[in-house]
Amino acid sequence: MPEQCDCASRSGGGDPRPYDALLLLSFGGPEGPDDVVPFLENVTRGRGIPRERLKEVGRHYFLFDGVSPINAQNRALLDALRKDFAEHGLDLPVYWGNRNWAPYLTDTLRTMVRDGHRRIAVLATSAYASYSGCRQYRENLAGALGTLQAEGLLVPRVDKLRHYFNHPGFVRPMIDGVLASLAALPPETRAEAHIAFTTHSIPTAAADTSGTPADHTRDGAGGAYVAQHLDVARVIADAVRAETGVDHPWRLVYQSRSGAPHIPWLEPDICDHLAERHAAGVPAVVMAPIGFVSDHMEVRYDLDTEATAKAAELGLPVARSATVGADPRFAAAVRDLVLERAEAERGGAPRRCALGALGAGHDLCPAGCCPARSPRPAAAGADWTGPAAAPA
Repeated sequence: MPEQCDCASRSGGGDPRPYDALLLLSFGGPEGPDDVVPFLENVTRGRGIPRERLKEVGRHYFLFDGVSPINAQNRALLDALRKDFAEHGLDLPVYWGNRNWAPYLTDTLRTMVRDGHRRIAVLATSAYASYSGCRQYRENLAGALGTLQAEGLLVPRVDKLRHYFNHPGFVRPMIDGVLASLAALPPETRAEAHIAFTTHSIPTAAADTSGTPADHTRDGAGGAYVAQHLDVARVIADAVRAETGVDHPWRLVYQSRSGAPHIPWLEPDICDHLAERHAAGVPAVVMAPIGFVSDHMEVRYDLDTEATAKAAELGLPVARSATVGADPRFAAAVRDLVLERAEAERGGAPRRCALGALGAGHDLCPAGCCPARSPRPAAAGADWTGPAAAPA
């Protein structure tokens, strides 16, 4: 398995300076039926979508009593991070804030400032480059910092940790998940099974402008978003072949499309792919959601419910592999990312762990990275011109 360095974590307690706290920054989700429409109003704010339409859009939440799994999974990850940090002597408090539901990002940052924190590392629960998976989080950070400044509070410096899609502590749990899913298939189908690596579909225009300007492509080629997913898929497929001796055919496919049907989005859709594989005589498929950190609604509904029902309709055996979630190896990877960035901020030259061909990502998003259609301020990047951070 190609690897830039052999580490899933750094030994010893490590030195987190100049950081004095870590913020786990996520999307958020409803935690009861009464939360669903207000949550969707937060997600779609500014688009003028009527409440009745939001009720229709949110119907899959009601299949789960209006509860998204994401908040519970973030609590589990929060516990895993605190446990890992404590066990390895890393004295760094961990907080949690969401973009679209409680605990809200601005409220959490306000608490962090009042607790005395001035230099904050940020881990977003999105591993890949894209507008919605990176820059939009940075825009939310910028908005929160502006609110704190307007309230007369000291504004902390926030640094978003690099994309971790190819960090060993993120990839290796997914390799194990695919191996376990292959083992769970009917024995007579296992050797000929295909792997469908899945991720969230996004508009092709957004995919083409994902990553740094050097990564940008045209005509739906997908920019950094597609390239990063393909690189991880190759690493996992190679590891599965090395472990099993079987070269399973695979493809990167997409799920969870939304928006106007006339706007091109990345394809093929997972359900269409299952139908095509069945028609081609493939005996079984493993669905591997490599684009998702945890089993939140897009995994539970779009794969476990909708795609699994499609497979049953076709008579096609499928298994869905696990996401990383609160795996201790991922918690160790987060610790590694914090210490790596801290060493770089102190002027050192840290090891940067990465699997695959693309190497470790950038520490600071350059200008033009994953741009919005309408330019908005985005913190934690080279183009941030907002309120200056208070002295540490």
